[in-house]
Amino acid sequence: MTYKKSDDAISKLTPEQFRVTQQNGTERAFTGKYDEHFEPGIYVDVVSGEPLFASSAKFNSGCGWPSFSKPIVDANVNELRDTTHGMVRTEVRSAHGDSHLGHVFPDGPRDMGGLRYCINSASLRFVPVEDMQAEGYGDYLDQVEGK
Repeated sequence: MTYKKSDDAISKLTPEQFRVTQQNGTERAFTGKYDEHFEPGIYVDVVSGEPLFASSAKFNSGCGWPSFSKPIVDANVNELRDTTHGMVRTEVRSAHGDSHLGHVFPDGPRDMGGLRYCINSASLRFVPVEDMQAEGYGDYLDQVEGK
């Protein structure tokens, strides 16, 4: 499957999805639809469809945004130095869609690798485990619990 950013995909974004993914925005804490979402499946870039995070790597950090311990495919997630807002952080962007996803911090659960990918729900689309094969994500079923 080929993943890319397209004008058609951008035109289908909600105003909030556009603000977050294309203008480096951040949704308000505890408002995103995936913060308390723990069904089996994967989360893909809302723009390009590239697979980003599996439900097996999701945990409740209490920070108000969906949190993951690792990406499905490291190459699909770019990490960049971010010095905005008077802080030094590591921004996370999708590799093919160039969507702003959120930030990664070194305060995740030690037993899951110690990282916390703090991701905006507005940058994601959830694909339930039962739809993964039909939508072309069957190669990632081994990364989803309850398959």
